[in-house]
Amino acid sequence: MVRVLVAEDMRILRDTLVAVLGLEDDLEVVAEVASGDRIVPEALEHRPDVAVVDIDLPVVDGLTAAAELHRRLPACRVLILTGLGQPGHLHRALAAHVSGFMLKDAPSDELVAAIRQIASGGRVFDPKLAVAALETGRNPLSPRESEVLKRHAAGASASEIAAAMHLSYGTVRNYLASAVTKLGARNRVDAARIAREAGWL
Repeated sequence: MVRVLVAEDMRILRDTLVAVLGLEDDLEVVAEVASGDRIVPEALEHRPDVAVVDIDLPVVDGLTAAAELHRRLPACRVLILTGLGQPGHLHRALAAHVSGFMLKDAPSDELVAAIRQIASGGRVFDPKLAVAALETGRNPLSPRESEVLKRHAAGASASEIAAAMHLSYGTVRNYLASAVTKLGARNRVDAARIAREAGWL
């Protein structure tokens, strides 16, 4: 019996996933959560073999939670589900040691097959997304540049970012300028757009 944890914040989708998996004789949903911060505690309590995790979760995003889950419970393998196939997300998923990455519009029988394959030690990645990730390449931004640009894209001013990240105003401006240069962008807004579309923010 493959023990499964389901992490999805939209109730109707979570209920559907649980119902679909419940139809299979060899799969058992042992836990379901609606936010990323609950993944690791529930996994440590219920010891699932596979965690099916939405990439966009409140409190802690799915990829961050997956990386922490790998650190705390490496025996639990992770299958990431996403509504948007952004190549940068696949790169981040691989860095977080996930075993699978699928789009949410995949047929349910493919999801079930993917869970079985991952539980048996295999890996499953959407082929079109894998090709796109290879074509896009890796994120050229440093973690600090990514974080500063992400905060800027969310509407924070340079001085607000500096205060929140305990950096000087000049350092924040330098990070933003560096991000614009590395991404070949016209300005900060364009840099944020490029990085977001690539899945790097």
